[in-house]
Amino acid sequence: MSRRFFGDFRHAAARQAASLQWYGDCLSACMLRWLGIALLLADVTQAGAQPIELSPFGGVRFGGDPFEVVATPAAVLDRRPAIGFIIDFPLSDGAQLEGLFSYQDASVALPGGSFGAPVRSRVSVEHYQIGGLQEYGARVRPFFTGVLGLTRYATGIESAWRFTAGGGGGVKLFPSSRVGVRLDGRVFGTVLDAHGTALACGNGACFIRLHVNATWQAEFTAGLLVRIH
Repeated sequence: MSRRFFGDFRHAAARQAASLQWYGDCLSACMLRWLGIALLLADVTQAGAQPIELSPFGGVRFGGDPFEVVATPAAVLDRRPAIGFIIDFPLSDGAQLEGLFSYQDASVALPGGSFGAPVRSRVSVEHYQIGGLQEYGARVRPFFTGVLGLTRYATGIESAWRFTAGGGGGVKLFPSSRVGVRLDGRVFGTVLDAHGTALACGNGACFIRLHVNATWQAEFTAGLLVRIH
């Protein structure tokens, strides 16, 4: 993992210990932004008489933890559950176009200087993803997904965006035609930084050594699933 990537976050967080309200405002703004997009797409889809699926979810996330890059594992004080929502648009033969937004934040204790007390701050992680889903079956529908998008890391003052790819699978359970439950397992890989070095060039071609710092996370979520016709 790249501590250089998060070095600025340490200094920024130390300057804003009293700015916790920002996180609630940020989460509300992000959720409203994506809900507005989802409703707009839903109107377009309904105009074409195509059903869509909406699924708010919550769950746990673990693995290569970005919070532990900002601070040591012992300094991550109160990690919150991951929350978000998924919207799926049917294509054909069980294939769907999928959009996903998820959010998680945590309190971390950062060093306050040579003689200062530790500074408590919050760091948030947001995933903005789009991709595809392939499902099988009727009332019980196992599925596989693959997504690409961006991850946003933020303190109350600064933020950074990085490329993310993810994949996973799960099952949809439909006790009725319109309402069900969705269970997911997902893995995300986020590129924190990358650089290349030319080793040799000749005849119009170069051999390049590429070094990539990435973090990997896994999450398990459950959510209500609603079909809108």
